[in-house]
Amino acid sequence: MDRPHNSVCFRTLHLDEPAALGTYRSVGGYAQWEKILKEKPDPGGIIEDLKLSALRGRGGAGFPTGLKWSFIPRTATGQKYIVCNSDEGEPGTCKDRDILRYNPHQLIEGMAIAGYCIGATVGYNYIRGEFYEPVECFETALREAYDAGLLGKDIQGSGTDFDLYTHLGAGAYICGEETALLESIEGKKGQPRPKPPFPAQAGLYGRPTAINNTESLASVPVILEKGGQWFLDQGRPHNGGPKLFSVTGHVRKPANFEVPLGTPFKDLLAMAGGIKDDKSLKAVIPGGSSVPVVPGEIMLETDMDYDSIAKAGSMLGSGAVIVIAEGTCMVKVLANLSHFYAAESCGQCTPCREGTGWLSRVLHRILHGQGRPQDLDLLDGVAERIGGRTICALGDAAAMPVQSFLKHYRHEFEHMIEHGRSPVEAA
Repeated sequence: MDRPHNSVCFRTLHLDEPAALGTYRSVGGYAQWEKILKEKPDPGGIIEDLKLSALRGRGGAGFPTGLKWSFIPRTATGQKYIVCNSDEGEPGTCKDRDILRYNPHQLIEGMAIAGYCIGATVGYNYIRGEFYEPVECFETALREAYDAGLLGKDIQGSGTDFDLYTHLGAGAYICGEETALLESIEGKKGQPRPKPPFPAQAGLYGRPTAINNTESLASVPVILEKGGQWFLDQGRPHNGGPKLFSVTGHVRKPANFEVPLGTPFKDLLAMAGGIKDDKSLKAVIPGGSSVPVVPGEIMLETDMDYDSIAKAGSMLGSGAVIVIAEGTCMVKVLANLSHFYAAESCGQCTPCREGTGWLSRVLHRILHGQGRPQDLDLLDGVAERIGGRTICALGDAAAMPVQSFLKHYRHEFEHMIEHGRSPVEAA
């Protein structure tokens, strides 16, 4: 992990016992929450400052956080909920678990502030069940917050209530989709809901609900402290703030890096120590395994923000940067990714349930020397028939990598079909 001077989510990382309440207090932690409890500011003003900050959802979709909060009908009577998505199942992504491990109190404060802004008195943090250490750290911080009188009923005599609970998932990638996550919290099978209605109108238990990523919510206290304009100035227009990037793959120093949006990719690659074994860069998957692959020569001229990555033909996604060195067989990479999506499809939508299996089987047939020339058109056709035809985006997540790999590295697939081995191995 790397912490820049203007750190937001990793601002306790350089201190002893970074996850402790006292440590978080020492950097101004809970000051914004206690100010809200005392002064009772207009929630609309906080939401407007969040809109100014251009904080976009850090879980993958990149939807403006302030705008999402503004959709919650504050005048509606009855219970409302704030839900944090700490499932983090996207291959290559490993940032949110480090917020839970090293700065859990900032997430708790962010969720409490979010609850105040949307009129929710109950919050749930949905955490991937395999995250034993992050869960323990978050639970410890939660107990500290309750013991310090920062959560509960009539907090510090303010008349404000906010209770926060941890809910553990069972390792289903599909539960990273917000409505499947809600189904899971309710004790049902984790499958996405058709939309509309959207969670802002009918979410958890049928009540208005805002669902945000861990990094998104953990950014909120610092935005309130330093102002929306400050956060915006750390990044680029429409791309506010620093962002956590999980850099993995063929690099010397895989790690999480918190850098301003708009940082050149080549600088981020240098922070990760460059390519292992002094190899050259072949390709990058810039936003987690579900986004299109980008050739290395294009990425070296691309900056790390939503708009720049889109111009390069991909998406920033969750910020999981998977670096691929020369000498890597792209058929093997894609076959591995497609196997994952076939295994993780919830089976609710026929195009995804059947199509992901087709993609995986055809790719493994090619990989094992049994490919046919018509298989590449078959892969393209199956991917085309999945994309945009499912309730959630898992179908798109399976289809887009296939289409992009064939677009940029079709010759490797053709060589594998013709010769039964990778051109990398042939070389």
